[in-house]
Amino acid sequence: MAEVITSSKRSALLRKNILASFFLKAWSAIVVLLMVPVTLHCLGEYKNGVWLTISSLLIWIDNMDIGLGNGMRNNLATLLAKDDTEGCRSLISSTFAMLISIMLPTALVLVGLIAGCDTYQFLNVSRQEISDLDNILITSVILVCSTFIFKLIGNFYMGLQLPAVSNLLLAIGQTLALLITYFIYISGSHSLYLIALANTLAPLVVYLGAYPYTFFYKYPHLRPSMRLVDINKAKSVMTLGIKFFIMQVSGIILFMSSNILISKLFSPALVTPYQITYRYFSLFLVVFTIVCMPYWNATTDAYARGDIDWIRNATSRLRRMTVYILIGMAVMLVLSNYIYSIWVGPDVDIDFQMSAMMALYIFILIYSMRYSYFINGIGKLRLQLIFTSAAAILFIPVAYIVVRLTDSIICFMAVMCIINIPSLVINKLQFHKLISGKAKGIWNK
Repeated sequence: MAEVITSSKRSALLRKNILASFFLKAWSAIVVLLMVPVTLHCLGEYKNGVWLTISSLLIWIDNMDIGLGNGMRNNLATLLAKDDTEGCRSLISSTFAMLISIMLPTALVLVGLIAGCDTYQFLNVSRQEISDLDNILITSVILVCSTFIFKLIGNFYMGLQLPAVSNLLLAIGQTLALLITYFIYISGSHSLYLIALANTLAPLVVYLGAYPYTFFYKYPHLRPSMRLVDINKAKSVMTLGIKFFIMQVSGIILFMSSNILISKLFSPALVTPYQITYRYFSLFLVVFTIVCMPYWNATTDAYARGDIDWIRNATSRLRRMTVYILIGMAVMLVLSNYIYSIWVGPDVDIDFQMSAMMALYIFILIYSMRYSYFINGIGKLRLQLIFTSAAAILFIPVAYIVVRLTDSIICFMAVMCIINIPSLVINKLQFHKLISGKAKGIWNK
C-alpha cells in the first residue's frame, strides 16, 4: 500500500528542501556573481557580450526535451504516491529512451546548420574580433547535447520531492565552471573558446558522476533499464510533457531571446549591461524559485490526495513573501549604481532607467510564478499554454517594431514587461478557480 503522506509530513519535507535549497542557491548566486567580473575581465565587453548571446542559444537546446523532464517529474510523483515501483522504473527508462532518440538527430542537424550557415552574420559578430566562432558553437552544442540526456537526473529528484538535490548538482556544476574560468583568467588567456568549453563541460562532468551514485547506490530499485522501455509510458509522459515543452519554448522566446535581439538590433556590447542588471535583480527571482520549486511536486501529491486546504495555506505564505520581495527590490534599485560600481567596476556604464525597467520585469515574473507553480503541480496547463504561446509569438515582431520606431533599449524592455502581464492575470484567475472548485471548461484543462 502507498504510504499515507499527511499535510504535516509534506510540509516538513517542503521546509527541509527549502532550507537546503536556500543554502545551495545562495552558493549558486555567489558563484554567478563572481563569474560575471571574472568572465568580463577575461574577455572584455565585446567578447563577453558574444558569449552571453551564445549562452542564450544553448539554453534553447537545453529545453528541447519536449517537456519530458517536467512531464516525468509530475507522473513520477503520482506513481510514488501509489507506491508503484515498477511503474516508476518503466517511466524513467522510457523517458531516458525518448530523450536519446530526440537528441541524437538534433545534435547532427545543429552541427550541420552551424557548418553550413554564416553564423557571423546571424549573430552580428565581427570576424576581426572573433576568429573561431563556428568551432566555439560546434563544441558548445556537442557538450550541451551530451549533458541534455543526463540532466533528467535533476527531474528525477524533483519527482521525489527532493529539489535540493537537483539544486546541489547545478551548484557543483556552476562552481566547477567558475574554477576553470578563473584558471583561464589567471593564465592570461582571453580565449572565448576556452570560456565556452569551461561552461559547457562542467555540468556534463557533474551529471555523469551523479548517474552511478543515484541509480547504482542510492536508488537501485528505481534504476532505468532498456527492457522496461514502454512506448505507452512514453506517450503518457509526452501528453503532459508537450504542454510543458511549448511553455518552455515560449518562455525561452520571451526571456532568453532578448540577448539575441539586443545583439542584433543594437550591439553585442549592449548585452553586457543588460545581463548585469538581469543578474542583479534576478537574485530575488532565484530566491522565489527556491521557495516555489518544492511546492510544484508537493502540490501534485496534495492534489492527488484531495488535500486542497494544504494548497490554500501554502499560497497564503507566498503572498506574504511577494510583499517582502517588492520592498527588497525597491531598496536594491535605490542602491543599484553603488553596487554596480563595487561589483563590476567602472568598465560598464548602466543607465538607472535600465535598472528600473529590469526590476519591474523581474517582479512581474515573480508575481506570475506565485500562481504558475501551483498550476503546474496540478497539471491544468491549457490556459498557460495559450497565453505564453501568444506572448511568444507577439514578442519578437512587437519588439522589432518598437526598437525601429524608438531606437531605445528602455522601450524594448517595456515590451518585455507588457507582454507578460496577460499571463499573470490569467494565472491568478485560474488558480483561484481551481482551489475553490469553480474551474469549469478551459479553466480546468
